Amino acid sequence: MVLSKIYSSGSRALFHEANILRCQGHYVNIAYCQCHTINQQRRTFFNFANSSRKREYSGRQLVGYTMEQMYNVVSDVENYHKFVPWCKKSIVLTKTPSNLKADLIVGFPPINESYTSNVTLIKPHLVKAECTDGKLFHYMLTLWRFSSGLKREHQSCVVDFQISFEFRSAFHSNLSNLFFDQVARQMEGAFVQEAGRRYGAASLPPRNLLQNGHVIKS
Repeated sequence: MVLSKIYSSGSRALFHEANILRCQGHYVNIAYCQCHTINQQRRTFFNFANSSRKREYSGRQLVGYTMEQMYNVVSDVENYHKFVPWCKKSIVLTKTPSNLKADLIVGFPPINESYTSNVTLIKPHLVKAECTDGKLFHYMLTLWRFSSGLKREHQSCVVDFQISFEFRSAFHSNLSNLFFDQVARQMEGAFVQEAGRRYGAASLPPRNLLQNGHVIKS
């Protein structure tokens, strides 16, 4: 009886020790990974409220079209739905030589939003669009500036593009991290491509004049 108890107790000890050793290997790693993942998810979720909802993008390009040509494309808000990525509808409500007001609808997963934009026009130097009543944004500003290009190439200009906005929702703000830069770059490129469709081949290929956020000196 005593030997039986000793054997039984020893077996339980060995079994317990074996489980400990096993848990120090593969099983513990699985448990650790699961807890680590959960903790990461919790940290990500709780950080939503602390993340900045502001987004900004700036670009500067030398392009093979004149200031007037690029201005004409960018100021043609009525036709944005035909060539601007994710613009589903663009309706100009009022228009004067220096200002226009338009309703726009943008749509790309998971966002489908309409807003009204007030656009300031200074031909051929500037197009500035400001969102006035978007449910998705606290504010949104899109700014295009056009300046002289190369002296030796009349059909060229420098295009400065800037977009900045602040989401109302922390969820949309964090989600935008997945696609914002890509969307902004595609928007920027779409206007140059549209200039090509309207005015033919560019006199020179587009050249990025920003590197790590700084202007490249030529």
